[in-house]
Amino acid sequence: MTQDSSLKTPDLKRCTWPGKDELYIKYHDEEWGKEVHDDKKLFEFLVLESAQAGLSWITILRRREGYRKAYADFDVHQVAAFTGDDVERLMQDTGIIRNRAKIVSSISNAQKFMEVQKAFGSFDQYLYSFMPNGRAIINDTHEVIVSTPISDAISKDMKKRGFKFFGTTICYAHMQATGMVNDHLPDCSFK
Repeated sequence: MTQDSSLKTPDLKRCTWPGKDELYIKYHDEEWGKEVHDDKKLFEFLVLESAQAGLSWITILRRREGYRKAYADFDVHQVAAFTGDDVERLMQDTGIIRNRAKIVSSISNAQKFMEVQKAFGSFDQYLYSFMPNGRAIINDTHEVIVSTPISDAISKDMKKRGFKFFGTTICYAHMQATGMVNDHLPDCSFK
């Protein structure tokens, strides 16, 4: 009996950071570095990346479904309307990181996110206003980049607008996650 050739996986090269973790590999192959222009998805990554501050990304990735349930499927209008009762509910939710400051800031960040949407037409347009020629950057380097002058500028502007837990390193991680920058290694099959 011959094996169906469609079941064979080709030898693919990928960045080394996912290691052998299946969730990390799936995230790397299907999402990381791929351009996202949907505000709902951008808000999702804003919540997740802000929750990551001081933690590993895999810690947050493993709780992504918990965040999706706890944060109304990342509906920015619903999250922006969360009350003190919602903060207490989230503090009891084992599916997310139960850090009061991060939870409170996620609600405030939702409100700020909507203010940016109103001012710029979309959060996507706001973010890409910082990008050279309004386009994503494809890096061709083996260097590990954790921040850039662009992530510095976005983070500084967002801080002025009242966003919390979104320093330059978290901002750059958000840029990578949403494909504003593509930092796959030059020989990665998923570049």
